[in-house]
Amino acid sequence: MDQDDGYFDERIAAKYDEADGEEFDPKVIDQTVGFLADLAGRGRALEFGIGTGRIALPLARRGVPVHGIDLSKPMVAKLSAKPGGDDIAVTMGDFATTVVEGSFSLVYLVCNTIMNLTTQEAQVECFRNAAAHLVPGGCFVIKVMIPELQRLPPDETFRVFRGSETYWGIDEYDVANQGLISHHIEIAEGNVEAVAMPFRYAWPAEYDLMAQLAGMRLRERWGGWMREPFTSESRKHVSVWEKGAVSVA
Repeated sequence: MDQDDGYFDERIAAKYDEADGEEFDPKVIDQTVGFLADLAGRGRALEFGIGTGRIALPLARRGVPVHGIDLSKPMVAKLSAKPGGDDIAVTMGDFATTVVEGSFSLVYLVCNTIMNLTTQEAQVECFRNAAAHLVPGGCFVIKVMIPELQRLPPDETFRVFRGSETYWGIDEYDVANQGLISHHIEIAEGNVEAVAMPFRYAWPAEYDLMAQLAGMRLRERWGGWMREPFTSESRKHVSVWEKGAVSVA
């Protein structure tokens, strides 16, 4: 792993857009972009962890000016090489602390990316950084999984979230520390490639407290981009926090 690029180095960036998970389904991307465009209105949007532009590019095509922050140079290079990529400004750095010029009506963070910040302190910093970039009344949006602890067998720490002849995805939970390691094992032409990424999970109530510390309040929470009801059976949540008139320092 190149420390400067985090876990999204050249090898990951080269294959990132080829993923076939739900987040890469064109229908889901369209739903995501529609949700975000509605919130942005006529204002500007800032994406934390912009990556290869999976969401930023179609959002920009909807007429929303988008700026991005990202740590990975290879991922941003993929974005810049795409049609329209040169029109999206990207600031390199850690989205928990990196500051860009101007203010935004929308800051968003999708695809479980908040979990890439592996300490509570870093996640709190992220919320404060989002609030600092928002205009009063602006919104911070996160889409993130619900920890699947209910689906762990007793005394087990591993959960297989996908399996096939060529790929295995396994989450390893550290319940005491709200951590998990996501193991990705790919088999191609007799070769085995393994990647393990650390994450920190949190429950919606903890994110709400982080938002409160940053001077924001929960505006709405859904079970998906189509505003499905959020229930105890939901596997993910799309949460929207609104910045008040004065941000808490």
